[in-house]
Amino acid sequence: MTSGHGGWHAIAAARAYGVETLFTLSGAHIFPLFDAAVGGKQAVDAGTPGPIRLVDVRHEATAVFAAEGTAKLTRTPGFAAVTAGPGVTNAVSGLTSAWFNAVPVVVMGGRSPDFRWGKGALQEMDHTPILAPVTKSAQTAHDPTQIGAMTSAAFQAATSAHRGPAFLDVPMDIFYAPVDAPDPVRHVDPDRTPDPEAVTRAAGMLAGAQRPVLILGSDVWNDFAEEAAVRLAETLQIPVIPNGMGRGVVASGHPLLVTRARSMALKNADLVMVVGTPLDFRLGYGIFGPADTPAEVIHVVDTPAQISTHAAPAAAVAGDLSLCLDGITQAWEAHRQHVARDAWLTDLQGAAAAAVAKDAEVLQSTLDPIHPARIYGELTRRLADDAVVIGDGGDFVSFAGKFVEPRKPGHWLDPGPYGCLGTGLGYAMASAIAKPSSQTVLLMGDGAAGFSLMDVDTLVRQNLPVVMVIGNNSAWGLEKHPMRLLHQYDVAADLQPGLRYDEIVATLGGAGETVSDPQQIGPALDRAFAAGVPYLVNVLTDAEIMYPRATTGL
Repeated sequence: MTSGHGGWHAIAAARAYGVETLFTLSGAHIFPLFDAAVGGKQAVDAGTPGPIRLVDVRHEATAVFAAEGTAKLTRTPGFAAVTAGPGVTNAVSGLTSAWFNAVPVVVMGGRSPDFRWGKGALQEMDHTPILAPVTKSAQTAHDPTQIGAMTSAAFQAATSAHRGPAFLDVPMDIFYAPVDAPDPVRHVDPDRTPDPEAVTRAAGMLAGAQRPVLILGSDVWNDFAEEAAVRLAETLQIPVIPNGMGRGVVASGHPLLVTRARSMALKNADLVMVVGTPLDFRLGYGIFGPADTPAEVIHVVDTPAQISTHAAPAAAVAGDLSLCLDGITQAWEAHRQHVARDAWLTDLQGAAAAAVAKDAEVLQSTLDPIHPARIYGELTRRLADDAVVIGDGGDFVSFAGKFVEPRKPGHWLDPGPYGCLGTGLGYAMASAIAKPSSQTVLLMGDGAAGFSLMDVDTLVRQNLPVVMVIGNNSAWGLEKHPMRLLHQYDVAADLQPGLRYDEIVATLGGAGETVSDPQQIGPALDRAFAAGVPYLVNVLTDAEIMYPRATTGL
């Protein structure tokens, strides 16, 4: 039994789901949550920690991004709280990012008091209709006895497959009402055993394929299926291409990892099995193989609702991804005949090795202005096996996706298919809190830095020594070059040349430096890793170099 105002009941529910940190920005509507998180006045006066760490940030979007980052890294739900009205609307992009990334996040919002509703109270607004389209659940608690139960239900919605964000707001007067209510209990997940016939069909298609490819997406990690994915890949000896947080499931250097031969693999495959990710623009909308003989597609997802409808896969398997993948592996092993395909894997391995060799020159480029790839040539050799690398930007981060190959799953974060800039500082503080013994490296374009750099103040106040690297080409490179291509000129694409973002960080209590000589990138990174404070390396790069991309999303 929990006694007290609604904040105590909400925090008890969050703790039942393994929450350890609440990200927020101060607002009177949510004071009860703060009170319960820190353990009340008695705990504060005694200097004893409360049940949940309270981290206050400089913008509500950062709070939600930090919650999302926590969920991505730890696979426990992220938790954020924002005040009423603008606090909630500032959080919409973060919630939408979590929605597209299928990440379990619960956001609690303040709300104007019920007894004043309709009279024009401060920040009076009905939030739930706005958030319903981008959340699994958007509710208002009008009964103080139900706050704990409704918070628990929000966490249950967020953590149940297919995962995603949930929202609950509580009117201020309801939040403060003292009640006794039973302690929240974590719900039991429903059975997600896949259809055996679907498993058998997928295995048969794999047994008969001459040029198969396995794509591993974010839900492989989110659904705790990384070990099953490696078992399948190694048993079938099938080439692997990761997508999103599927990066690192098959570790860098593994002979089945053919990321660098991605184009060759997907253009020539006769069968592509896509696991744990939608068939969206990142995967050519599910169209693979030669134009005259398109590849068949097997779509393996965590719930039936995620099976692609636009791509019409030849087979689909839905359920717990470990059960799906282990089931396919076992059915494949029981299959009487397997098509030999050693040459296919050998060809892809050769193409991947050739691509790596070809990149050696650009990774060591001495060009002035600096080629963005040179930054990654210096950075990758300084990354520990358990480093968390975070991308927040356009062209500069696209280079990171090419050159940075995680050695472990759950150690690469990017904005995902929603493509929301400004995620980086939130993700970085989540990483530094969740994995304090690991390097946290935040890679930003100079455009992306403008969205959230003020939250370096939060890193400083929370003593989180994040290493930040900005590829500063003084432009919105992701837009500048395509506009030139389409219109033969560009507008609204230039930023202040050589802006000293490092001085902003220093002013906020961190440290940093600007680098314009490629020979100084490595020493600057060494100083950043040794600093013990938030440190930004601001690298001035060549604005004329764009990342060569195969798709614009059209």
